[in-house]
Amino acid sequence: MPVWVQILLFLGLVYLLISILIFILQDYLMFKPEKLPADFQFYYENQETEEYNVETRDGAVINGLRFKAREPKGVVFYLKGNSKSIKGWGKFAVDFTRHGYDVLMVDYRGFGKSTGRRTQKAIKRDMQIVYDKIREKVDEKYIILYGRSLGSGFAAKLASMNNPRMLILDAPYYSLRHVAKKYIPFMPLSLLIKFPMPTYKWLKYVQCPIHIIHGTDDHLIPYKSSLKLSKIKPKQTTLYTVIGGGHKNLNTFESYHKMLEDIITSKPVRINLEGSSIHVHQNNSKRHA
Repeated sequence: MPVWVQILLFLGLVYLLISILIFILQDYLMFKPEKLPADFQFYYENQETEEYNVETRDGAVINGLRFKAREPKGVVFYLKGNSKSIKGWGKFAVDFTRHGYDVLMVDYRGFGKSTGRRTQKAIKRDMQIVYDKIREKVDEKYIILYGRSLGSGFAAKLASMNNPRMLILDAPYYSLRHVAKKYIPFMPLSLLIKFPMPTYKWLKYVQCPIHIIHGTDDHLIPYKSSLKLSKIKPKQTTLYTVIGGGHKNLNTFESYHKMLEDIITSKPVRINLEGSSIHVHQNNSKRHA
């Protein structure tokens, strides 16, 4: 057998082994769950909480917390990122309860006290079950969907199938397949990735106002992903830019909190464009520059 054939066979074997490892280990590489014992007691200073469990049709248990506002104006269903558990994520509930909104957070399968085999289909189904539970007690016009990082895709999917007041995406990805391609561009990700999470596809069917918040210095999920997402439904989408913001530190920027307050406290206002320059087109000739 010629040497060049042996080299090709060897490279092909290596490529195959890498593909198998990516397929098998991607759950470990993608998710960083924190397990909590069943008797763990949640506590947050100056926050009133209520713990609940939702059982799914396949026998899994989804554990969550409700952070209570004194006189709630509505509910924020907060879908968190891919690390830790709601034990740590709960500290961000104050950004909504202080404005008079209850906050519901849940742990995905395998996180915190939640159980069950983790798949994209199963988590989407779980989040819809929780949304339905919220909808039993709260009219949808008072429900805000907030998706952070990994949770942005699930939030977009929920918004595409329901009619919440608004959808807020914090550091969202165009799709997880696009994010993975940045790190392993030479692999057949369409065949390998178990969580493609095509946010861009789901956004096409969202009917409520869409608000996207992203930092310019986000090196994990680049700002340009939000720029692309904002062009999918431009008439109902507003893009908020946190200058200098990274992937995990937007909450440390005063501008982020100003944006968030403007989003959740303001009411949609129809702009009167009569007499404006909206239909005026600038002459492209250099002499008229």
